[in-house]
Amino acid sequence: VVGPEGCHGTSGGFAGGQLGYRWQMSSWAFGFEGQGDWASLKGSNLSLITGNTNRSRIDDFGLFTGQVGYAWNTALLYFKGGAAVIGDRNDIIANNGALIATSSGDNRWGGTVGAGIEFSFAPNWSAAVEYNHLFIANNNTTFTTPVGAVISSDHIHGDADLVSVRVNYRWGGPVVAKY
Repeated sequence: VVGPEGCHGTSGGFAGGQLGYRWQMSSWAFGFEGQGDWASLKGSNLSLITGNTNRSRIDDFGLFTGQVGYAWNTALLYFKGGAAVIGDRNDIIANNGALIATSSGDNRWGGTVGAGIEFSFAPNWSAAVEYNHLFIANNNTTFTTPVGAVISSDHIHGDADLVSVRVNYRWGGPVVAKY
């Protein structure tokens, strides 16, 4: 098949955890963080060329970021950026729901930028709302039938926008963040 197959958004949920370190100097906070999540983010669209359904999903992702923020009272407004990796899979589904072809799962790297606001609500405990945009590199993906025959190749774009709610426990250390 030659030509554009259209595009679609994905939706769903994810859960995971993060581990990082922050230090605070006056009202400024700096840190780094690693985050890993299991995901169920799915989307699909009808191919304008074949009439089949193109389906994609992100099964997991990780973020490795640096952070800078400004704290006041018990709040911290922060910005972050760094590397992102996703585990995704793409399928082609017939009108009757039968799997025509699938791609082997790909791990694709890219970048991420984000921002959040975090509030301390008890000693060493905080909650945050965070947004991240993942810039995932385009990938040439080969689709094979269930018996292994190659039927097509497609150029897959995989950016993602994520909103999360987080609850954090701060272990402390030489300097405990005051926000």
